[in-house]
Amino acid sequence: MGKREDMVKLTEHMMENRETIRNIGIVAHIDHGKTTLSDALIAAAGLISQDVAGDAMVMDYEDQEQARGITINSANISLVFETKGKKNLINIIDTPGHVDFTGEVIRAMRAVDGVVVVVDAVEGVMPQTETVIRQALKEFVKPVLFINKVDRLINELQVSEEEMQKRFVNVIAQVNKLITKNVPDEFKANWLVNPANGSVAFGSAKKKWAVSVPYMEKSKINFKNVYEHLKNDDQKKLAEVSPVFEVVLEMVIKHLPNPLEAQKYRTRAIWNGDANSEIGKAMESCSAKGDVAMMVTDVSVNPHVGDIATGRIYAGTLRNGTIIKLLGMQKDVRVQKVGVFMGPDFIDVSKAEAGNVAAIVGLKEVYAGETISTIEMKEFESFKSNVEPVMTVSIEAKQTKDLPKLIQVIRQLTKEDPNLRASINQETGEHLLSGMGELHLDVNRYRIETSHKIPIVVGNPIVVYKETITKKSETLEGVSPNRHNKFKIRVEPVPADVMEKLIEAKIEAKIRPKDREIMDKLLECGIAKDYTKKTWCVHNNNLLIDATRGIVALHEIKELVIQGFQDAMDSGALAKEKCTGIMVFLEDATLHEDSIHRGPAQVLPAITRTIYACVLSTNPILLEPKQLLTITVPADYLGAVTKQLGAKRTQISEMRTETDTNVVIAKAPVKELIGFSADMRGATQGRAVWTAEYSGYEQLPRELQESIVEEVRKRKGLEPKPKAWQFFLE
Repeated sequence: MGKREDMVKLTEHMMENRETIRNIGIVAHIDHGKTTLSDALIAAAGLISQDVAGDAMVMDYEDQEQARGITINSANISLVFETKGKKNLINIIDTPGHVDFTGEVIRAMRAVDGVVVVVDAVEGVMPQTETVIRQALKEFVKPVLFINKVDRLINELQVSEEEMQKRFVNVIAQVNKLITKNVPDEFKANWLVNPANGSVAFGSAKKKWAVSVPYMEKSKINFKNVYEHLKNDDQKKLAEVSPVFEVVLEMVIKHLPNPLEAQKYRTRAIWNGDANSEIGKAMESCSAKGDVAMMVTDVSVNPHVGDIATGRIYAGTLRNGTIIKLLGMQKDVRVQKVGVFMGPDFIDVSKAEAGNVAAIVGLKEVYAGETISTIEMKEFESFKSNVEPVMTVSIEAKQTKDLPKLIQVIRQLTKEDPNLRASINQETGEHLLSGMGELHLDVNRYRIETSHKIPIVVGNPIVVYKETITKKSETLEGVSPNRHNKFKIRVEPVPADVMEKLIEAKIEAKIRPKDREIMDKLLECGIAKDYTKKTWCVHNNNLLIDATRGIVALHEIKELVIQGFQDAMDSGALAKEKCTGIMVFLEDATLHEDSIHRGPAQVLPAITRTIYACVLSTNPILLEPKQLLTITVPADYLGAVTKQLGAKRTQISEMRTETDTNVVIAKAPVKELIGFSADMRGATQGRAVWTAEYSGYEQLPRELQESIVEEVRKRKGLEPKPKAWQFFLE
């Protein structure tokens, strides 16, 4: 089978048998061994030599992934594996472990039905392990567990056999605690991992061996034998008798569902259309007949063929030449090619049926999250994540001639990575790139300079703040520039408990009277029933509510009022940062009877300025982004770490000792983490290892509000202080 051509033919044939398909993700904290495990599985399929597996890092195909030793992109590969005389098609997505690339993991979860959670036997369950398990269960994706790097327990920690097993029990208990906390109620009993039934495996992906309780019966190896082999440094023998690929893939086939099983319960979690409709039934039964339903989970831009959209097909069959609808963009396009990814390589297939992860060529301007179908249908739910960019850098081309190319490349990067946002600073003309952290932005700088060969100048990192209010305003009246139209507006904060649910619900919409679903969602979030019926727009977790009564011609300017509201929320009164958690009430309006006197030039400034006045009258505040730090450091350097954290407005929430190392968990403002790497390395002589996970926005301390507002306004070329609110009503 070793030849790739044979593998492609076999893969194409196997794509038709949904019972033998497994769509799986490999997820873990950074450096716990996901890509090394993927290598071992790829070698088993004959696509690379067994000798280089573990070092080849096939799924890390971008040069800087190899250079940095981390996974940045989710990578797909399809493998055929035979067990008990039956061939199975395993579609694997290897995902990143670094928190700056959590977006890649979130998108991959939509395409798969099961995950192999990899945990380092020494480090145990780390914050990113918690994040990926939580994310998988939100998407109704079933987990199994692989405890990796077992050899480290003996080689580095010199533990006894009893201690080794105690550590295993501890890791399994931690993983099950996370599963119990996050799993949908209906799966609480069945989705816990259990060594006895084989949903837990132990081993070393690097040394190519693994064991599980069911496989031990077959191989006649027990934990005592494993311990002796490790003690005698004889892992080759273990790899011969109990190879990692067999143990892990048997676990995957036995415990993770095929698409026929998974789509029965996953469809309702990711699609809230009519379950009794033809397309709803087709998705639940994973039918390859009839209309196509597919969700794009990843987009890559190839310079020769354009956009390649990868995603999960939930119903129907895609063929070359199929006319499909991009429902979000409301346009029809023809599929040029259908294929599957083998790492970095795109392999053509003649068709791809429901239940498979496939890639299509020929869709211009497609984005991750797009719903693809052959009919008009309800779109899939957006990705379930609250993660958002918290750091920005300005980017300029060194040479003016490169500017058009730079614009094109930035568009390409934001298309491939929806967690990367781009905008233009209207005052300076600079391009602003916002990302998840310093590493995320640095990786994209490297891509621009090295992959696309555009020399650029990158500014210092800037923190993305948000503006909000903490109390209600009075009702204020604003007048249009021609003095013929008047608007009475007031604002009040969204209650904290409602805000939490609103962020989770991810509603972003202009609401029409027929949009019952959105109104129901607002009701579920805790918005009062009277308000939900009259909400015109939800934008950046702010609401525009019509509280007027019987005003003639108000409907004619509704779109302009919404636009003015969106403008005010996108660029706040305090420091021109985005606003969040504000309810804006339109209380009353006096409109000129002639529509020519109430056009955009009159309504937009009147609405925006009155909202600004209301906001400023409440003494608005800035919110700053926070990240959760997990720092692992030798005991000797704990003092140096706490000293560094003390200087950076950090709240330490937990400190624990694990053998000769200490783990510190703390919440830190993103602003204080700029340059944190250099400071921490200097203080600990490079011995501290840490991760930083997005932890939402919190109020900036009162004593810093004024100085930070001035700093942000100065950077944006504005006057140091916002004008008094009365000014906006003049």
